[in-house]
Amino acid sequence: MSDDKNNPMGLFKKYLTNRRIFKNREVLRHSYRPHILPHRKPQIDELASILAPALNNETPSNILIYGKTGTGKTASVRYVGLELENASGVTGTRCRIVHLNCEVIDTQYRVLAQIANCLEDHDEHASDSTRIHIPMTGWPTDQVYMELKKQLENSGGVMVIVLDEIDKLVKKSGDDTLYNLTRINSDLKRAKVSIIGISNDLRFTDFLDPRVLSSLSEEEIVFPPYNAPQLCDILQQRSEIAFVEGALDESVIPLCAALAAQEHGDARRALDLLRVSGELSDRENSDMVTERHVKMAQEKIETDSMVECVSTLPTQSKAVLYAMLILEQMGKRIFTSGEVTMVYREIARILDLDVLTHRRITDLISELNMLGVINTRVVSRGRYGRTKEMWFDAATSKIDEVVSRDPRLSDQRLKEIDINRLRAMFR
Repeated sequence: MSDDKNNPMGLFKKYLTNRRIFKNREVLRHSYRPHILPHRKPQIDELASILAPALNNETPSNILIYGKTGTGKTASVRYVGLELENASGVTGTRCRIVHLNCEVIDTQYRVLAQIANCLEDHDEHASDSTRIHIPMTGWPTDQVYMELKKQLENSGGVMVIVLDEIDKLVKKSGDDTLYNLTRINSDLKRAKVSIIGISNDLRFTDFLDPRVLSSLSEEEIVFPPYNAPQLCDILQQRSEIAFVEGALDESVIPLCAALAAQEHGDARRALDLLRVSGELSDRENSDMVTERHVKMAQEKIETDSMVECVSTLPTQSKAVLYAMLILEQMGKRIFTSGEVTMVYREIARILDLDVLTHRRITDLISELNMLGVINTRVVSRGRYGRTKEMWFDAATSKIDEVVSRDPRLSDQRLKEIDINRLRAMFR
């Protein structure tokens, strides 16, 4: 303890002097933007060819980009957008990119205000008297739209608006935002607008008015999942910058790639596995990252994502999940939706929750299955029809711990549920 007091770095000295694993772990994070995007040249070239008319002050087609999480959509769009802005500086045209994350900016007001404020921030020609910063709440939406049009006309040139996770905007706020943005060019004389929508959800277009869809999807680009060899290339490229030479066992990158390829070819998953493997090795003061660290990393990531997923569930979903945990405590490894419903009703009665219908409970069970919290299957019972069976894939202690953190589900009365009486109900 006294050594730590006398040393200015104190407790952290040993962590700063040990550089046996990482040179720069930041390149393994999702926010890092590499200069080269392996295995995305066809998509990047197609995107560039669609946006190229902007360099002649012409309106590029609107684009919808689809692909699962971690397939390089956002990174490719940011790369092409930066190249477009650089090229416009050479050609003397005005091309700007505004990139919005619709998981955060998820209402029409916020989208329009954010675009207008980005224009204002980047317009060096605007005088202080013409600069109007739109507050993120408080104005009528029509006024925000009018101000956006004014800012666009004052700036001139071509504005490319990227709506990342566009499905989140549509599901929360409908398609009014897209309706207005896809028609804004008819109200502009000096400026032109092009929209790029990025989505992980191929079905979100079901929520769109056909007129909006036809305007928005003038061009479509699909980003396929990466396969294991492609993920190896991506990890190899990053690892050369991220790790000290010789810090990776030769089997680590192929294993991370293979595990991520099983998870729909997600490059983010592969990078997370590699980074967490390195961190676990680093904390052990090991000289090398090995397969053992990758297996530990996989378990840690799955547990962490499960905890986050369960902790953010609404109370009714947690109540259904709690019913399953009670059934497992009763020794049932596989249980039916009917059994879950019976236990859930007991929990809802004790907690004074609105009791959901069996149909709604079945919907919540399907959502838990989609999130990977449980596994389900539909089985035939002959003349008794079909029923849904479910089970937990792994140990439930962590799930139980997270569910019990919910103030309502930590109610002491739940501890008094009569397991024997429940068992009798199932006989």
